[in-house]
Amino acid sequence: MKVKRRNFLFLLGGTAGTVAISSLQSCQSDNTGSILNSITSERTASIAQFSPIKSPIPLGNDGLSKSKQLEVYGTYDVIDDLVLPDGYRYQVIAAWGDSLGDSRFGYNNDYVSFVETRANDGYLTVSFEYISAPTWMQTYPVVLGKTLPFAETIEATKGKPVNAFALPDNNPLKAKIRQICEEALIDRGLGVVSLRRDVSGQWVRKNEAVDRRVTGISGLEDGRYLKSTGAATVIFRKAKKQGYDDNLGDRIIGTFANCAGGTTPWGTVLSAEENFHAQVPEAVNLDGSSVDPSQLPFYITEDKLYGEGNVFGLASNKYGWIVEIDPANPNDYGTKHTGLGRYRHEAVGVRAEAGKPLAFYSGCDRRGGHIYKFVSRDSVTTPTDKANSQLLQDGMLYGAKFNPDGTGTWIALKPDTPVNPDSPSQLIGNRMVLHPSSEGDYFTAENDAQIEAFKSRYKTLGDIYSGNPLEKQGAILIDAHFAANAVGVTSTARPEDTEIAPDGSLYISFTSGSPGDDGGPDAGVFKNPTGEGAYEPGWIMRLEEDDNDPAAMTFRWEMVAMGGEPADGGLGFANPDNLLVDRSGNIWMVTDMSTSKHNREVASRIDETGKPLDSSKVLGVYGNNSIWYVPTSGNAVGQAFLFGIGPMECETTGPFFNTDETTLFLAIQHPGETHGTRQNGESQTRKFAIKTTDGEEFVQTRQVPIGSNWPGKQANDPPKPAVVAIYREDGEKLT
Repeated sequence: MKVKRRNFLFLLGGTAGTVAISSLQSCQSDNTGSILNSITSERTASIAQFSPIKSPIPLGNDGLSKSKQLEVYGTYDVIDDLVLPDGYRYQVIAAWGDSLGDSRFGYNNDYVSFVETRANDGYLTVSFEYISAPTWMQTYPVVLGKTLPFAETIEATKGKPVNAFALPDNNPLKAKIRQICEEALIDRGLGVVSLRRDVSGQWVRKNEAVDRRVTGISGLEDGRYLKSTGAATVIFRKAKKQGYDDNLGDRIIGTFANCAGGTTPWGTVLSAEENFHAQVPEAVNLDGSSVDPSQLPFYITEDKLYGEGNVFGLASNKYGWIVEIDPANPNDYGTKHTGLGRYRHEAVGVRAEAGKPLAFYSGCDRRGGHIYKFVSRDSVTTPTDKANSQLLQDGMLYGAKFNPDGTGTWIALKPDTPVNPDSPSQLIGNRMVLHPSSEGDYFTAENDAQIEAFKSRYKTLGDIYSGNPLEKQGAILIDAHFAANAVGVTSTARPEDTEIAPDGSLYISFTSGSPGDDGGPDAGVFKNPTGEGAYEPGWIMRLEEDDNDPAAMTFRWEMVAMGGEPADGGLGFANPDNLLVDRSGNIWMVTDMSTSKHNREVASRIDETGKPLDSSKVLGVYGNNSIWYVPTSGNAVGQAFLFGIGPMECETTGPFFNTDETTLFLAIQHPGETHGTRQNGESQTRKFAIKTTDGEEFVQTRQVPIGSNWPGKQANDPPKPAVVAIYREDGEKLT
């Protein structure tokens, strides 16, 4: 599927400016960002105010003949740096381990928000998602100047899970586990950083009283509990639970797995708890209560660390939510709005229009995950009024049903909604996970007969969950992903961002169309270039509510961009992630290829049986994760131009403009995630079977650094996640 000019001309036309929307989200790059001289910069200058940098693979807008592509792309050097076009630089704002409030800047920064209080002044809010275990353990003593009992704990546990919660408090092993888990959870959560821009154009930390951390253990000992609102709080406060009770009522210890997010028109920041199931169990009982902490024990090896919530006895049903924080309020440590549902949230899009209900959009980033919309009971009066936060406390959560003909409906997640799961035969991978089986646990349906049996056993969601009507609603919200599966909400292709355009329409990035244990996407909606089968490089969709009404129950959708190689109809990127729409309506996008696939050698495109490799086996050709610019008007509409490439083994995340768009804030997450610290400039030579834009194969020789030294960039420096500010040397808008 190639992007059509008419699609992008349609994307952002209309009522720009009528809707208040949310965004998702001194060092210098060297001259390796310049595209080769053989590529005409005159043509690209008319598209944007930068000359695109050289991609690892030929792109349709390179302006090169096939013979020139063979010459130019025969060799390629990967750079362990944030590579930008000529005339653009970056400044590191903060990196892991830097002081922040009474704590430190966390690990694996993801979503970035900048709420301006006045010109060149404001609050940077950052999400800290997870730790990359082997690199975190390797670099912890170097960066933080202290040690943790990693080796002793690995030796004592011998690669076996430990239910540390059940160990006596005076047990020496429990003390070691607790020490490791405290530090690991401190490096997750949220951070607020006060900033101003000085006369030289550099951003300077102000270190004001609002600067603070909300960590994965806030409230455990310091009393800084997070608050909660919505129907699930009935379950939190319930005296007699089917399962585990942390005895904290509606108070919550910490936030973690904080991935993407959004910024509201009223100046608060929303952070999405995504892969919380690595710290606490995802499963819950049918009354919405937590399972016992023993269901996800602590586990550590030299390259793995999970189950950090076990030793503290964290209640699992209190994680997997959207957290709202007001960066301007130093006493605000976050509120989890349970009306928005519990699942592996990846992003937040907020549509606030005067006189209409508030609409909230988010995706569940898992294979077979869903797109959700929350609609508030009451309407917005003034989009910039901080009282709008109260609208997130009461409303209805819906899941999107996509029809192959480009239409769709929103299905309410409430007790009287009919049970009607999609059949495994509709899904790539033929798997549908449902709750409960006859024993009350989750089970995987792999044939249509199992679905029919499930439908004969349960008629509505209220038949599955237990309690009075309000308690059932709370249980449904707590178990939202599996409730959505049960009522036939469409299984999708790892939705990673929901970004609202100025006209109120919604962009959605679907990162990967491959199936997995959790399920797979609907085969009628998520099609590869040949129209069928799994497709790893992903898509960008545009969704428009009928009558442009945020509370509409029907919508239209269209795929407007496809990842993949140009020879196959793709735009040259793989695995689209966070999206950002600038004031001119152009799209900025960063990618999220799995670290294990970065620059993985593709010496041949034929497997041992003589069959062509599928799209998931050739991701190595795309190199490192990257930053792209997609114009939505002019002669280059619908093309994708490479603006930046990240350091080794990192993910580029959380792009966010300041108001005048002279600064692009960006998070560089997990540099060196696989190989850790790059030792003595080590690199490897690898071979890649590359395609020209018309499909002819040729061999590329690629130099690939092993590990990372970013952002220090000196020999043997430890890699550290960091947030940067990207700007033009002349101080003008980025484009």
